[in-house]
Amino acid sequence: MEFTLKKEIKRIILVLIAAILTAINIKTFVRTGGLVPGGFNGLTLLLQRSCYQFFQISLPFTVINFSLNAIPVIISFKMLGKRFTLYSCLMIFLTGILTDIIPANPLTYDILLISVFGGILNGFAVSLCLIGGATSGGTDFIAIFLSERYKIDTWYHILMANAVMLMVAGFLFGWDKALYSIIFQFASTQVVHTLHLRYKKHTLFIVTDHPNEVYGAIKECTHHSATILNGTGCYQHQQHSVVYSIVSSDEVKLVLSKIHSADPKAFINVIKTDQLEGRFYHKPTE
Repeated sequence: MEFTLKKEIKRIILVLIAAILTAINIKTFVRTGGLVPGGFNGLTLLLQRSCYQFFQISLPFTVINFSLNAIPVIISFKMLGKRFTLYSCLMIFLTGILTDIIPANPLTYDILLISVFGGILNGFAVSLCLIGGATSGGTDFIAIFLSERYKIDTWYHILMANAVMLMVAGFLFGWDKALYSIIFQFASTQVVHTLHLRYKKHTLFIVTDHPNEVYGAIKECTHHSATILNGTGCYQHQQHSVVYSIVSSDEVKLVLSKIHSADPKAFINVIKTDQLEGRFYHKPTE
């Protein structure tokens, strides 16, 4: 119970920080540079700007953002998990409210600096949200759904989808802002791709004299299987076992700690895995 409470408090704190950073980013960088950040936040800003420029109608960020996210939230609730969706709704709600109430405070008017550092801040906020077991809404719901269904990293696919929206923005408001928005999106995607490790994988080769204990340590904290091979050390010609297993990148640190507890003398080779075919267990989204 205590562990669960700490976990939920941690999720709430991460979502709160992510929402604050997202709202600050929108008011400090995005609007100052006239950028379209991609995703449903970007679509919201695009609709806001279009309504004001072409129809002289000023719409609150919250109303548009909530309306756009209604259908993705329903799909996420059915397909991805109730708590995951509820925390995502909290993120969407806080981002909308904070964006409407936080005053604009530009740090720079250099459009290139805005694009790069705004993108980095946006990617960091999205990553915090994902680490906290939630999303910032909209296309993030789609990315998580596709990643869960097909076990692939979809963030670059989402980047390509956002390019379509940026083309519309370029046509309406000028191609310079659209091109700078692509820099913003690319920087954001790179940060997310670096920090969000759930769908990346590492291969472990563990040379040990206690293979069953080592496998027990892997199974205990990851629920992954392993293959035990027989090997001979060429230097001293001693017989050893080699435990071969693949784990998610965000599990590697914990797995290594558990393996060293099971066999302090284990020799471990950790290799990045670019592609994997076949069944692979992912913890379900909560």
